Amino acid sequence: MHVVVIDRKIQLPISYRNWTAIRDRDFITKPEQFQPRRDKVVNLCADYSYLGYGYYCSLLAEARKLKVIPSVRTLLELRDRSIYRHALPELDEALRQRMKKIEAPTLSRFALDVYFGRPDDDRFGEFARKVFDRFRCPILRVEVSAEGRWHIARIRPLSFGELSLEQQDRFRAALDDYTRATWRIPKTTVVPKYTLAMLHDPSESMPPSSPRTLQKFIRVGEQMGVKVELIERKDYAELAEYDALFIRATTAIDHHTFRFARKAESEGMPVIDDPTSILRCCNKVYLAELCKANRVPIPRTLIIDRGTVESVEREIGYPAVLKIPDGSFSRGVVKVENREQLLLRAGLLLKESDVILAQQYLYTAFDWRVGVLRGEPLYVCQYMMSRGHWQIVKHGDDGRFEEGSATTFAVHEAPQAVVQLAVRVANLIGDGFYGVDIKETANGLYVIEVNDNPSIDTGYEDRVLKDELYRRIIQEFIRRLEGRQLVERPARVALVAS
Repeated sequence: MHVVVIDRKIQLPISYRNWTAIRDRDFITKPEQFQPRRDKVVNLCADYSYLGYGYYCSLLAEARKLKVIPSVRTLLELRDRSIYRHALPELDEALRQRMKKIEAPTLSRFALDVYFGRPDDDRFGEFARKVFDRFRCPILRVEVSAEGRWHIARIRPLSFGELSLEQQDRFRAALDDYTRATWRIPKTTVVPKYTLAMLHDPSESMPPSSPRTLQKFIRVGEQMGVKVELIERKDYAELAEYDALFIRATTAIDHHTFRFARKAESEGMPVIDDPTSILRCCNKVYLAELCKANRVPIPRTLIIDRGTVESVEREIGYPAVLKIPDGSFSRGVVKVENREQLLLRAGLLLKESDVILAQQYLYTAFDWRVGVLRGEPLYVCQYMMSRGHWQIVKHGDDGRFEEGSATTFAVHEAPQAVVQLAVRVANLIGDGFYGVDIKETANGLYVIEVNDNPSIDTGYEDRVLKDELYRRIIQEFIRRLEGRQLVERPARVALVAS
């Protein structure tokens, strides 16, 4: 339920569709009326000043484990431009992009009012959403100036009473839409304790989890008291409304998945994959250096640039494998058999990256993949090479691809040396969820790759554990959320008189 906190100056109905209104003093003095983690609070008090009623309503809402906008952090941030100016460059750029599309602006200075991300001037829709995403406050006034070049001169919270009658009507409509769209009434009979956002990309040809698998996460989460909701790139502005984030889209650095991960981390949300894991796993150069520094066995490896390409012939020999640092799913990985291929292929890859990786070619009929979550092995798979090809995934020139078959083992039935090596290298990356690829040769085991966004698919990785695989992953989010609450809880101090 949404609770709208108002003061005596605001004329709103006591209840309306998706929300119930309550006076500020009643909200402060009657905490028993609200349900922690279930009720969401919209604080519309006129006075947000430090230690005023509006400030205390947000402060106490947070203390009661109620989700509230604006948060105390937002209120304190908006008090002084010197505090929030670090957020302005990105917003200023969005403003300038918008102003370029407006022919001959008549004003060099104007104010834009934003209601839950909706502007009072429809030309600024995308810009207003960005402002609201950064400063989640019901009503914001954005003062814009063309002095020098277009920029935000000031952002401040606005009270309902400062709006004209026409603006109040627009605000009521925005409030109704916000409370209806952002928080849906759970369909389950069990009230969920947490909400887990699962970021996916419906257009992705090789997603880490299929739509059927995502539905399994939703079903198992429901059984565990966790509401799992699928979100997409367009839902970035609503991310802070959830308790945690699980990324089930292929990650990259210059990509929306990384922005989602950073946003979640900045909001204090448990997130898998976390930004540090994405940074480390997405770059094969980093992984190679990390493994070398920690004596983790990897194929003979060189980091090369345009001036050192020919060293591959001398140091590694043929065949060799060239890898672009941030490729995934066998993309950006090529095998070269001779000098001509080396110079051609390396030249093409070096147009995309200043440095690339060259590795000794090790052919095996399959790769081991060990899924590791917080240092614990979850599953072990054998991924067979694609038929007639040297990789697990064979990409065609027409965009199509073929994959080899897979066999899943219980962790205790898999070669323990493989499992132990996978856990060891995963722990060098972090405490997230990783897929460690290992080749088993006559000369021993070699780590090929550590994936921050490993595949989980129905009938493959879950073949042994079934629903238990999904439960363990969701349980990790619960553990992190409950651990965060313990950190937030004040310590008890005993005063002992002697």
